[in-house]
Amino acid sequence: MRQRLIIIGTLIIVVVVLVLLNAASYVKVEETPDSESEPDRSTYNGGPTGTRALYDFLHESGYQVVRWRDPASSLLSSTGPKPATVVVVGATKLPFSKVESRELLLWVEGGGRLVIIDRTPQDVLLPKSGDWVVKTLMTSFPWPDLDPTDFETMTRGVTAVGPSQPTLLARNVETILPSRFASTITFSRLPQGKKNKNKNSGHAASDTGDDDETSDSSGEPKVVISTATDNESEVSPAPVASFINDRGSLLIEYPHGKGRIVLLSDPYIVANNGINRADNLQLAINVVLGAGGMVAFDEFHQGRGATHNALIQYFEGTPVLAICAQLMLIGLAIVWSRGTRFGRPLPLPHVDRRSSLEFVASMAELHQRAKAHDLALENIYSRVRRVLVRHAGLNKDASVAQIAARVATRSKLNQKQLESLMRSCEDTINGAPTSAKETLRLVKRLRDIEARLGLQGRIRDVKQNEIRT
Repeated sequence: MRQRLIIIGTLIIVVVVLVLLNAASYVKVEETPDSESEPDRSTYNGGPTGTRALYDFLHESGYQVVRWRDPASSLLSSTGPKPATVVVVGATKLPFSKVESRELLLWVEGGGRLVIIDRTPQDVLLPKSGDWVVKTLMTSFPWPDLDPTDFETMTRGVTAVGPSQPTLLARNVETILPSRFASTITFSRLPQGKKNKNKNSGHAASDTGDDDETSDSSGEPKVVISTATDNESEVSPAPVASFINDRGSLLIEYPHGKGRIVLLSDPYIVANNGINRADNLQLAINVVLGAGGMVAFDEFHQGRGATHNALIQYFEGTPVLAICAQLMLIGLAIVWSRGTRFGRPLPLPHVDRRSSLEFVASMAELHQRAKAHDLALENIYSRVRRVLVRHAGLNKDASVAQIAARVATRSKLNQKQLESLMRSCEDTINGAPTSAKETLRLVKRLRDIEARLGLQGRIRDVKQNEIRT
């Protein structure tokens, strides 16, 4: 007994020491809100600067979209499905290295499609197109305390922009509304002398076997990517501008090898806080989808890689990981042999600083602008049908006629009218032509049935409370 007391006392002392050390070294890191000066353009972010609304809309609309959480080298591997388009939105938290940019552009040369949506994209992602050089210029910068949800501040002094020429990217787009912080895209043709000089230096580098690094006029190192010449005689290397405002181009596209590179100079057009303005949604769909195929949103460089763990990489090669593993084994052995629980586990408090209606309002606006009336009706009808099945005491596979008959028996509803309403809703969901007015009429009738049967959320809760009391 005395030996057990000594062991228990030692464990208590060790636990107290560890708790004190953790309490002394613990620093609470509060989650910083979204801002245009330090945005989070990830598809996981439902805040104003994120792109979750666009991703969810494309996914629910049936388009083949994925979150790409692997490095750029996986695009060149022979295993696994390969996307037709890679989308890089905003200034990524992990910048592209020279090796990564080389691998990405080699994939584009082989026929891939790269979409860059950024105000200041990295130069390594914008290779030359023949004699043409593409640059971006940002003249207005967002300040730290700017509220990205303030529409007036984000678009002050900005007018809607129409297509400059009929291209595939401008299909079904009348006007778009960028933010006041949109950069300007410029492209210029190299002089003849400089072009020959670059060609000669490129041949010299290939003959001597040097690395593919050179310097531009400013002396900074640049990566030169060899451009495939299979289709140079068929496709012009000059960039094509689809939208131009009073300062310059907003959207361009140009070939790179067998693939294409699309550059949009304002992420506000595809972000949660700007995608529902003017025809920004339609432009985002045109830019992202292109000619079809799998679309991959780059999440690896947004800091959400599948194998990325900064803590493990920091301690890799040191005995710290082995020590932690040994301590974990000792702790598991103690818990397995001696440990008992003194109370039920409690979840950590989670404080959501965003309004739950913000995402709902954005999705409703997207459904309305995309005229996805059948999708909106499906969300409401499926829930009402489940409630009617439970009210009728049937299983979920029951037919419309059975549900209508049983519900009419238990209530004062007309069986034929209820059956007709349910069949109309199912026909609309399955592709029958409809309109916003007709969809609204069906929804009102569904809500009226819920109210008459007392199946709405608050009424149902009141009835359950009355039954309990």
